[in-house]
Amino acid sequence: MRKRKQPSLIFCIIMDVIGNLSYFLPGVGEFFDAIWAPVSGFIFYLCFGGWSGAAGGFFNFIEEILPGTDFIPSFTIMWFVQNVARRKQVGVVAAQYSKPTFKTFTDSVQKNLKFLFLLFLK
Repeated sequence: MRKRKQPSLIFCIIMDVIGNLSYFLPGVGEFFDAIWAPVSGFIFYLCFGGWSGAAGGFFNFIEEILPGTDFIPSFTIMWFVQNVARRKQVGVVAAQYSKPTFKTFTDSVQKNLKFLFLLFLK
């Protein structure tokens, strides 16, 4: 399975700025939103793919089509969600393969004992 290439943060910010352009076009702004909403939703799906891209694309479409909600930076939010999740997954994988030492073992025992102690005090 080929891994999907993620869009850059700059691209996501540019897409959100394009979505905000309707605020700067008095009179034509809502017409621009009616055209931009489906295009933006489709681009969102193509960029992020999968269920998260489909759900985000639908949310992006609704956000762009409703008046007054263009300020939500949906592309940028999704970029942060995708990248934070990826970093956490990498951290979990790295933690699984790190060599345990006596210090990490004693630290773990100490944390668990503190947790149990606080749990039973309440």
